[in-house]
Amino acid sequence: MDPRESAVLKLFIVSFLAADTVTLETLTPILNKSCDESRLQWEVEVCGDDFKRDMDNVDPQYWCNLTHFISEYYLFTLCTETKSQGVSCYWPNPLVESYIIRIHKHFFSNCTHTPVEWVDPPDETLTVLILVPVVLTLAMITLVVWCSKRSDLLA
Repeated sequence: MDPRESAVLKLFIVSFLAADTVTLETLTPILNKSCDESRLQWEVEVCGDDFKRDMDNVDPQYWCNLTHFISEYYLFTLCTETKSQGVSCYWPNPLVESYIIRIHKHFFSNCTHTPVEWVDPPDETLTVLILVPVVLTLAMITLVVWCSKRSDLLA
């Protein structure tokens, strides 16, 4: 037997024996915890109130510049994640996402920038960008055909 095959077989046997020691009784407390959405709603509101209080210290003209409130936003996100996990809810979940969207609408609704208008490049540039790959492709095809016809001389 190949040494690598025996190592894989040993690893499989050890993992099977280790998995056998984990029983359903040890997983039951984890599986029985359910998300307490009403408590999560209250906890997220507390995080939002803290964020609103922190944002009161930031001048509204800087609300669209993330560098001025990145630490406050990080703390808000960390708070919602911690509170979600504290009440046995996964994060992000629809309840937290809807609250975060409300926060965004309240603070950042006027931060939309004008959309970028894409413009075609000048005709000269476009011509070069099209012709270079076409010429290179034709050159490669010619080279392959020429080399295949001369294979008796090159061999």
